[in-house]
Amino acid sequence: MKLLHIDSSILGDKGASREVSRAIVAQWQAADPSLEVSCLDLAANPLPHLSASSLARTNELDAARDARVLADFQAADIVVIGAPMYNFSIPTQLKSWIDRVMVAGKTFRYTASGPEGLAGGKRVVVAIARGGVYPQGSAGEHVEPYLKFVFGFVGITDVAFVRAEGLAISPESRQIGVLAALAAIPPSRVQLAA
Repeated sequence: MKLLHIDSSILGDKGASREVSRAIVAQWQAADPSLEVSCLDLAANPLPHLSASSLARTNELDAARDARVLADFQAADIVVIGAPMYNFSIPTQLKSWIDRVMVAGKTFRYTASGPEGLAGGKRVVVAIARGGVYPQGSAGEHVEPYLKFVFGFVGITDVAFVRAEGLAISPESRQIGVLAALAAIPPSRVQLAA
């Protein structure tokens, strides 16, 4: 099995989403040592924003990079994403990655009865880090609904969210939020089968 680990926090190792996403990957590797893990740090190696030339694939190097990003996503059985909430949404670096994997004819297609996802069968786990606390369905929380919709659009219905919240309230609240997220990491399929 292949796991693609994506981090998008601009805070480097200080980012709570990175801490939690690393813990998810470590837990899954411990459960299945044969798990092949590849990592993509979108803050250290950002993808450019989508442009007319990237859509048209006029630059061979850019087109090859984008094809590699898509191929890595398609090859993964599990995708673990560190997704902090910045200004009520995902980081622009993560949005640029999504723009590379939402490809008509590759991860979805349009049919007479509507869009059809072509990337099903994967499991996605998103480690969300938020400075405040946002109850389910809160008007200010756009990370979960957006990512759930995006992955559902490409056919992925097995999407779990691990939340580290209240991180900007106080140092104590940050510690409590991170510990709560670490305790909420979903078990891997190997752990479920045991």
